[in-house]
Amino acid sequence: MIKQVRFPQLSSKIDEAVITQWYKEVGDEIIADELFYDAESDKAVHEVASPLKGKVTAILVEEGDTVHVDDIIAEIEVDDVD
Repeated sequence: MIKQVRFPQLSSKIDEAVITQWYKEVGDEIIADELFYDAESDKAVHEVASPLKGKVTAILVEEGDTVHVDDIIAEIEVDDVD
């Protein structure tokens, strides 16, 4: 099952950031809480972990792109096991 990864609310005062680096590529396996990407706000660079375990199937924004809270930025294929 493909799950969408949305840009999270990093703090109450941050509603957008620039993706500065992806640590995974399409086809890579990732585990929950593993470092996925860096996002730079006007205050700091934030290391953001994956919310899911699975295989990265799409990265929808490029390094240097500005994203807003709740934007879909990637997709991860997860096991369909409850």
